[in-house]
Amino acid sequence: MVVLPYKDRLELFTKYLQQLVMESLGKEKNLAGEIVHQGIAVYGNKGSTDQHSYVQQLRDGVLNFFVTFVEVRNDRSGARFEVEDVITSGDYFHGFLRGTRSALYEKGRESIAMSIPKVDAFNIGLLIALYERAVGFYSSLVNINAYDQPGVEAGKKPASKLLQLQKQVRAQLAADADHGKTAEEIARSIDADPEDVFHLLRHLAGNDRTITVTSREGAVDDRFSVGAS
Repeated sequence: MVVLPYKDRLELFTKYLQQLVMESLGKEKNLAGEIVHQGIAVYGNKGSTDQHSYVQQLRDGVLNFFVTFVEVRNDRSGARFEVEDVITSGDYFHGFLRGTRSALYEKGRESIAMSIPKVDAFNIGLLIALYERAVGFYSSLVNINAYDQPGVEAGKKPASKLLQLQKQVRAQLAADADHGKTAEEIARSIDADPEDVFHLLRHLAGNDRTITVTSREGAVDDRFSVGAS
């Protein structure tokens, strides 16, 4: 799903929809516990300027999407500002929206267009409510739970373990401050994955002046030590 709002103040709307749709509908199993791998990928940004990043593929590339254009009918609340004779930036936005939609239609690319009168709390609330209800309805059609997030939790748990591992790595460095150690040596002493330890050491060395790296011919042989800053 591609979402293109043609208004600078709606620049973050697509990012909001990425979380709403992909977190809610990206599920491995349905309510019966069957493997179904559901989900809808969401991308886009504000139209006119950022559309050039992907419109070429939308028009001529693989057809695995649909586009939603969001139009704001009121350009501005202040005085009219013309960028050329009788043409405003809002006129350009409107022209790009209609022109882009027409270009996609010529190639059989499906799209819908939604219009709101202006960008304010009420109309943004309408858009949010619309998509929240659409996501809830879609989840009922494909028989998934839109309100859990096991995939998000799956990323948080290893991250927490890695932070605990970082403390152990620091302790091992401090315990033998006079001699450098390789990542494999430290990993062996604390029964950890050498790759995790290596990247932790590289991260620490890049951000802590008390930790130094003695480079060897191969990166796996680099020795890490800790001393005074």
